[in-house]
Amino acid sequence: MSLTPVLDSDALAPGQAVRLVVADREVCVARTADGAVHAIDDLCTHGEVSLAEGEVSGCTIECWLHGSAFDLTTGEPTTPPAFEPVEVFACEERDGRILVDVTP
Repeated sequence: MSLTPVLDSDALAPGQAVRLVVADREVCVARTADGAVHAIDDLCTHGEVSLAEGEVSGCTIECWLHGSAFDLTTGEPTTPPAFEPVEVFACEERDGRILVDVTP
């Protein structure tokens, strides 16, 4: 596993998501209300728009365009119209930094 520091921990508030480019991959990094940090592929599998622009609710993020929601831990869609999951990446928070691994 090759974790890459991508963001200072204090730059991501609970309920917030941000789009980052990590090793040429567009990644959505989101923090849930309980403080957990997750990293998933940023593009919605239905409309190919940025998920980071959507709303974090519980452990899901909702695409702003058509309303598909994705589980931040599994990448599985939880509401239509999306039916294909997004990729989930290893993500850790350590020493005041958020780290993500986008290697297969």
